[in-house]
Amino acid sequence: NGRLELRVLSDLHLVAWTPSCSAEWVPVTQSHTLLCIPSSPSLLSDFPPLLSEAIIVKIKRLCKFCDVQATSCEGKGSCKVECNITAICPHDEDVCVAVWRKKDDNVTFDTVCHNPAQKLYGLVLDDYNNSKCEMKERNGMGSQFFICSCSEDECNEHIIFNPYIESQLMAVILVSLVPLLVMAIIVITSFYCYRVYRQRQASSRCKKGPQLDFSDAHAIMIDDEGSDSSSTHANNLNHNTELLPIELDVLLGKGRFAEVYKAKLKQGSSVSEEQGFETVAVKIFPYEEYASWKNEKDIFSDADLRHYNVLHFLTAEERKVHRQYWLITAYHPRGNLQEYLTHHIINWHDLWLLGCSLARGVAHLHSDHTPCGRYKVPIVHRDIKSSNILVKSDLTCCLCDFGLALRLDNTLSVDELANSGQVGTARYMAPEVLESRINLENIESFKQADVYSMALVLWEIISRCSAIGEVKEYEPPFGNLREHPCVESMKDSVLRDRGRPEIPNSWINHTGIQVVCASIEECWDHDPEARLTAQCVVERFGDMVYLDKLSNCSDSEEKIPEEIFVVNEK
Repeated sequence: NGRLELRVLSDLHLVAWTPSCSAEWVPVTQSHTLLCIPSSPSLLSDFPPLLSEAIIVKIKRLCKFCDVQATSCEGKGSCKVECNITAICPHDEDVCVAVWRKKDDNVTFDTVCHNPAQKLYGLVLDDYNNSKCEMKERNGMGSQFFICSCSEDECNEHIIFNPYIESQLMAVILVSLVPLLVMAIIVITSFYCYRVYRQRQASSRCKKGPQLDFSDAHAIMIDDEGSDSSSTHANNLNHNTELLPIELDVLLGKGRFAEVYKAKLKQGSSVSEEQGFETVAVKIFPYEEYASWKNEKDIFSDADLRHYNVLHFLTAEERKVHRQYWLITAYHPRGNLQEYLTHHIINWHDLWLLGCSLARGVAHLHSDHTPCGRYKVPIVHRDIKSSNILVKSDLTCCLCDFGLALRLDNTLSVDELANSGQVGTARYMAPEVLESRINLENIESFKQADVYSMALVLWEIISRCSAIGEVKEYEPPFGNLREHPCVESMKDSVLRDRGRPEIPNSWINHTGIQVVCASIEECWDHDPEARLTAQCVVERFGDMVYLDKLSNCSDSEEKIPEEIFVVNEK
């Protein structure tokens, strides 16, 4: 009765006291578990066999118990208390508690057993069901005060500070940002869909324009809208053993390397007005210009070149008897753009058709993908000028004369690009081409030179539009120079004087022309890197259709609603 005995049996600590077990039993603790075993010495000698007869009683909570003790814990992350005393809590309900306090430079830990039903330092323990001691800060304690409680043995030895702050902070950030992120995704997606829709509509308007008139074209051009099928053989060299039955008719023009004729292609059926013939154009190169013929034939033979705003190619022939090389293409009776502008004054709608289709043709050349998304080799024209652009029956443009064109194949070396030389027509040469300083390391430089030339052609188109007010006689860009200025003359005007064709103030009274003029000025910028791309010019033409009004003129033809009606109607 109250007598305490200590015995050692193997590695077991035997602690006996009468109140814990009956008179015949002795309490034994091992790994914090209380065993009540028979107290008879004879039975104790046979203790292992009788272990199954033992009465197992769970002992009370074990906690670190050092009261107030100085510590080096800084109150961040996780800490281990510097307490080497473990106590058995006196009550079954007790839990382990740790208190961290900092007042001035004095930092202490307080580790105790405590009944959570009672207050500790005036505080109610509300987190004692945890297996870990996770600190919570309490205000109004006269110092920086953290407390935690837990219900596992010695769980107040390892302390965790602010376990939820990071997760709570992240949760707050996520809750705050998620709506913004969702809104951003919706805005970006909407903008992307809108841009795609606008581009497709602009592409459709510019590509189709008014209804196509096929009366002046070869029947094989019925798929001129641009088929991706390579089985039509329309762009292949004529491998027939017999030459096509072509009768030359009228000389249309003569260039540096070739002459162009209107011709009659004999057919078995009647498609044109003259029975048994179809009208085509034949470009004839003398035997000495084989290289020019071959380059243009190779460019035309690329099926991916096919586009509504690129001259439709039929076939190529070698006429050995006459020592000539022929290229046979579609015929367009309106002639080239320079001739058309010389003899015609156009309205705003005509300007839009000519300008947009020109930009679309150049954009298609420069693009590295076909309209259906298949990869293609970009091509630069390198001699864009109004006389190398044909006007089709629907008053849209198509590019022709690819004798100086260059395929921007990735396999081309810098030396090969350098050997291409300073080519083009001096009047339309970009500043960097005139100066022979084009960046050969970047193939985009060749496209930028094309865009400069295209800007000069757009200026020519505007100069003959009735929407600008008084329309003067046709004049090419830099009309103050002689008819065929040399490179040195153009250097003086373009490089030294930084000259460009004049854009009078009267031109920008029309809203649409003001937009085109702004694009022109960006396209002929002295810095090639600052120029727009041809595709960007196409998009700007497309955007003009959606303006409520392009002009304050009284002429109803200048009102954009009618322009939209005309485009959609056709």
